Amino acid sequence: MADDTETKHGGSKNGKKEGLSGSSFFTWFMVIALLGVWTSVAVVWFELVDYEEVLGKLGIYDADGDGDFDVEDAKVLLGLKERSVPAQPTSPDSEETIQPADKSHVESEHKNADVELEEEIQSVLHEALHSQPGEGHEDVDESINDQWQEKEEVHGETFEAPTTDDLLRELENEIPEAYETPDSDQKDADLLTDDLGAMESEPYEAPVSYEYDMDVEKTVSDPEAPEDGVHGDYNEDHEPKHEKQTETEDTAVEDLPEEVVNEPTEPDEIIEDFDIDKELSVESKHTEDVVANEPEESEMPVQAEDYSNDDLVGKSEKETEQDKTEKAKKKKKPKLLNKFDKTIKAELDAAEKLRKKGKVEEALRAFEELVNQYPQSPRARYGKAQSEDDLAEKMRSNEMLQKAINTYDEVVSLPNVPSDLIKMSLKREADRQQFLGRMRGSLVTLQKLVQLFPSDTSFKNDLGVGYLLIGDNSNAKKVYEEVLSLAPNDGFAKVHYGFILKAENKIAESIPYLKEGLESGDPGTDDGRFYFHLGDALQRMGDKEAYKWYELGYQRGHFASVWQRSLYNVKGLKAQPWWTARETGYTELVKSLEKNWKLIRDEGLAVMDKKRSLFLPEDENLREKGDWSQFTLWQQGRKNENACKSVPKTCALLERFPEATGCRRGQIKYSIMHPGTHVWPHTGPTNCRLRMHLGLVIPKEGCRIRCAQENRTWEEGKVLIFDDSFEHEVWQDAENYRLIFIVDVWHPELTAQQRRTLPAI
Repeated sequence: MADDTETKHGGSKNGKKEGLSGSSFFTWFMVIALLGVWTSVAVVWFELVDYEEVLGKLGIYDADGDGDFDVEDAKVLLGLKERSVPAQPTSPDSEETIQPADKSHVESEHKNADVELEEEIQSVLHEALHSQPGEGHEDVDESINDQWQEKEEVHGETFEAPTTDDLLRELENEIPEAYETPDSDQKDADLLTDDLGAMESEPYEAPVSYEYDMDVEKTVSDPEAPEDGVHGDYNEDHEPKHEKQTETEDTAVEDLPEEVVNEPTEPDEIIEDFDIDKELSVESKHTEDVVANEPEESEMPVQAEDYSNDDLVGKSEKETEQDKTEKAKKKKKPKLLNKFDKTIKAELDAAEKLRKKGKVEEALRAFEELVNQYPQSPRARYGKAQSEDDLAEKMRSNEMLQKAINTYDEVVSLPNVPSDLIKMSLKREADRQQFLGRMRGSLVTLQKLVQLFPSDTSFKNDLGVGYLLIGDNSNAKKVYEEVLSLAPNDGFAKVHYGFILKAENKIAESIPYLKEGLESGDPGTDDGRFYFHLGDALQRMGDKEAYKWYELGYQRGHFASVWQRSLYNVKGLKAQPWWTARETGYTELVKSLEKNWKLIRDEGLAVMDKKRSLFLPEDENLREKGDWSQFTLWQQGRKNENACKSVPKTCALLERFPEATGCRRGQIKYSIMHPGTHVWPHTGPTNCRLRMHLGLVIPKEGCRIRCAQENRTWEEGKVLIFDDSFEHEVWQDAENYRLIFIVDVWHPELTAQQRRTLPAI
């Protein structure tokens, strides 16, 4: 009986339970159901769940448009019933939520809500919500990814990142990027940085040194070189930089990186609308970052004040930036397509796209075909010139560059050329002519620009630079006077006019022009030469404000320090005013000079007695007063054979030391200074050399030299070594003349490659 009872209740003889009978299963089901009901009542009664929030979230699964989620909605989602269209119009947002794929995508965004709801809905609905929607979500993700991939592919063709050089050019020339909509039919992709960045490029072959003949610290053509370098002169780069080394010695071709040009701003479109005025400004300055050498502790200026926030410095730069921004907004966009070119715009776009993608050879062929097919098209011919220009840079070919110059000139001769395209063509032509050393040809081109656009002062400013490059200061001065009469606040004209006045030794008159020009912040004014000459002019007037401008020049990267103000520098070289023979590593040279000082002295004295005319007066405008002359044996690494005939033993002695005779940034010379002479504070042109002074005839008292903050005196038969890129000053207040022998040597940290390839100064 017991066994039967136990069996009825599902047990077994050994005490183990067996499977539940049908009645037991029903009993447990009812218990669980009742528990579920009471649990639901408790949840509702005690408001354990915010049903309004839950129902609001479930509303996104409303498929039949009745405002809630129910079994009918589940059937629709499972495909068991067709979707009904609600009577009321739906918003775009609600329309999107009706789509199954979008439903699933939204579901992923509300995953947390789904987790809460899983415990509240029936198992069938639970499965419905986690099968089809999940699959749809993957489809949506793939679809979206495909769309982005397509967009990225399109952008990849048309929006390539500009190179650093291109960005620097756009910043330097202050040309805002013009992003136009594709439906503008007046876009032209000409205005790449190569187009308007007319003054931003490197010469393909190093031409002669094109300098403003300012008669200030001028590099003379004969071997008798002045004491110091060329701060008063501009080479074609307008702004000296830290030197970039070439890879070869035998060729003058600079090792230029191949530029990757910008992509057009819009797909298959030529950007015609661009801010041309700023590009066609007077800014002749080339842009490269000037990273100054970090000054050593001994280089710090005497002045302890912090001049960085001085009111003197540059007015308020905020004002300048605001003015530039306002001016930029008012600038007119250039029009580069005439009526005919607009009809072939698609073909022009296709060719230009090749050029922008760096496919220079293909672009040139495309534009050549367009020129052959449409010989009267100015835009096609300009594109051909640009492609030749790009190819010349890629090939480093002056021959190809000359072809580009000729083609730029052809553009202007065509009929119906938009005026903006004329400006760009002639501007670029003049710039390329300057890089090839054709200064007078460039001057003719600039004169043509001024004649065609007489009211544009920027072209007059460029013309003034053209005159300075050929040494015609008189005409340059007239040009800048004309500019200032038309535009009294033109900062570029002011700094150049002040520069010319200082070269004429009109020191006091030059100061306000240099100062106001620098304060203007106009393009082309932030140049190391102007800081240098303003400070120099103030020093000569006894104004300590000079060091404020030197400090600003240092802060803006033009000088290595307040004291070291050379402008043609190699980055990273050890910088200190005074050196010992051991520090230079040239101990053998120093020993030889000191051992043979009497021989060197006697040959020099013989020249003074018999051929005094070989000693030429210093002509760099470095003297406040007195008599100072020099007799040069080597200059820029070239031996003066005629001079050495007068001092053969001295020259033979030096032949053993290539660090001196091969120094193409220095000289070897005798220097005689008579009583009553004072040499203004000045600096040499480069940090690539050190200067040795061998005392030959030294008065007992009255002669001294200051380099940076330390004074020293000469001794007969002894060598002083200093870095003349630091400010130095000389006094000769003795009763007799002072005779020394000057030997410039390469900075010891320059590599053999650098010594072979650095351009001469």
